[in-house]
Amino acid sequence: MKRFWKQVTVEPGNGIALDARPVRTPGRALLQLPTGQLAEAIAEEWRGVGETLDPRTMPLTGLANAAIDRVAPDPARFAAGLTAYGESDLLYYRAESPPQLIARQQAAWDPLLDWACGRYDVHFEPVHGVMHRAQPPATITRLSEAVAALDPFRLAGLSPLVTVSGSLIAALALLEGAADADTAWNATRIDEDWQAEQWGEDDLAIATRDAHRADFDTGVRFLALLG
Repeated sequence: MKRFWKQVTVEPGNGIALDARPVRTPGRALLQLPTGQLAEAIAEEWRGVGETLDPRTMPLTGLANAAIDRVAPDPARFAAGLTAYGESDLLYYRAESPPQLIARQQAAWDPLLDWACGRYDVHFEPVHGVMHRAQPPATITRLSEAVAALDPFRLAGLSPLVTVSGSLIAALALLEGAADADTAWNATRIDEDWQAEQWGEDDLAIATRDAHRADFDTGVRFLALLG
């Protein structure tokens, strides 16, 4: 789509308007944001559009569209999809060797699991190796309740944190301020970083990592702008 507008404004109620015409989502709903901070940040994305609109340069708008069009119609179903990651969270599965990798995982992952144990009154069953082990039903129930309690915008912001990292626990810790973005990201990259140290990285792996980090950081910023 070619840029047709000159002025972007934040309207009363935190909607976005292009030359006084309200912006709508792909599903034709009004793009109405829950906070002024998020509305202004999304307005800046629209102000920064060049001659042609490229959705890839507007990640906050994309997450807001997802919150309204995809999550809000059935938040329970969307929440259940994120909770499924808690059944086989990255942080449960520990290396059997070498000792250096085992130590790195313990140092980064144990504090996150300890936080979740205290925060949600749950118990985890760590695994040495890659064979699946079911977590206690009460643990999955509590994690499910925590995710289901989130509103559609927070669910949308949480989604890239979970899907990119493979860890619902790390994402929840970040959401609740128990870990910062770098701590959560680095914790969930330990296995990949270890492999890169041993064997190096090719250009495709580097590009994939950078794209994932960009998606991760967008989710972090989106959640921060919700207040």
